[in-house]
Amino acid sequence: MSSSLEKSSENSSTWQSILGVQTIVIAGIAWAVLALLYFLLFSISAPGEDRPLWYTIGTYIFEEVAYLGAAVLCFRNWRSPQIVSGRNVWLGFGMGMLCYFLGNLLFCYWELVLHQEPIVSPGDLFFVPAYLFLGWGMILAVISRRLNLEIWQWAVVGAIAFVGIALALWLSFAPPKQSTAVSVDSLPTSSTQVANANLAKKANAYGTPTAYPATKAPAVKTAKSAQGKASATGVLAATAEPASPPAWVISVEKLLEPLAGFLNIFYVVIDIFLLIIAATVLLAFWGGRFSQSWRMIAGAAFSYYVADMWLKYADTYIGDEYQSGGLLEVFWVFSGVLFAIGAALEFDTSSRSRRSGRKRA
Repeated sequence: MSSSLEKSSENSSTWQSILGVQTIVIAGIAWAVLALLYFLLFSISAPGEDRPLWYTIGTYIFEEVAYLGAAVLCFRNWRSPQIVSGRNVWLGFGMGMLCYFLGNLLFCYWELVLHQEPIVSPGDLFFVPAYLFLGWGMILAVISRRLNLEIWQWAVVGAIAFVGIALALWLSFAPPKQSTAVSVDSLPTSSTQVANANLAKKANAYGTPTAYPATKAPAVKTAKSAQGKASATGVLAATAEPASPPAWVISVEKLLEPLAGFLNIFYVVIDIFLLIIAATVLLAFWGGRFSQSWRMIAGAAFSYYVADMWLKYADTYIGDEYQSGGLLEVFWVFSGVLFAIGAALEFDTSSRSRRSGRKRA
């Protein structure tokens, strides 16, 4: 009996050391730095060439590990009775991170396995509740605090709201970039040969048969998902007919396509809301014992806003030429890392606060 208790206590101490705040913070910073270096070194491709498939897979790995780690740590806070800021707050954050992880995983399957670029991705079915859960957690955090902000603090919130709304409106109402597809017929003979060679290279990269009809123009990329990223699997499609996707895939895309207009508006509105509420929460917790964790949460919400607005900018001003994996998409990795670090700091501060309270008693 005593040996089993000793083993359980050893396992508990080992697990606590693995999930210790210093370990998590160092690991999170290291992951963010590695992601930044990865994006900096490999996100730039030669003009007219696609980013390699391995690079796109790597971007998904960086994002998914960050989201899954953040979800685990947020759920740990939810299950702990010691959390001062409220367990339901972290339940909302944990569900948001988990939904974002699942949505990103589904989007990865749609993009890299099925080679589809629907107007509305099935991943949006998880992205929407992810943002709603995050917003719910933020609201609960504000409600749990008595907002007694000073005038300068309200002015900061107002300035952030003004800038965020102005940027979103500028990107939302800007005229979209027109497609710049060029017919192979209009090229000189030498250019046509080069174009056919490029098409052959892309066809071989994806295992499709090669064909060189000089009269057919290469197809450009189709419309991107309302939330998600443009596919990195072909700015120019091979002239040979690719394998048709399964019928159920086409049915799902047609079923979701009418949601495109709603999702475009929803993502802009929810990004602005999260930015404003995060600034409010940060100022509400400013200077307290829990200010460090909420600085991380506010930074995570800001990272979401930067990444989403960059995608909106790319969709508007770069158009069909944009490939997924742009440099500023690294902010999606930052958001997951910051949520994880914030959850770890909150857990550590709450645990130390409870222990010191018992000692004083």
